[in-house]
Amino acid sequence: MKKLYRYTMDCRRQGRVVGLFVADDSEVKEAMGKEVYFGEILGKHSDVSGTLSEDEFKVLTDDQDFIDKFLKFECHSGYNPLHYLSEDRE
Repeated sequence: MKKLYRYTMDCRRQGRVVGLFVADDSEVKEAMGKEVYFGEILGKHSDVSGTLSEDEFKVLTDDQDFIDKFLKFECHSGYNPLHYLSEDRE
């Protein structure tokens, strides 16, 4: 089942990485504990990376009608950490 997620990674003084995206529940569960690498998204020499944890993800809704419209109108924003898994870079 697809759900609407908000992702927030606190990078202390550098800032935060945030994202609003739709993903399948199993995709998110499989990604827990895996390494992500965002590169310099918070400025030159920021080199943002980390390990995905459950407290960084919040389910906003599982209402499929809302999610269909969200996808139709391309309302995603920020970064989807599932697109930045370190194993995908190799």
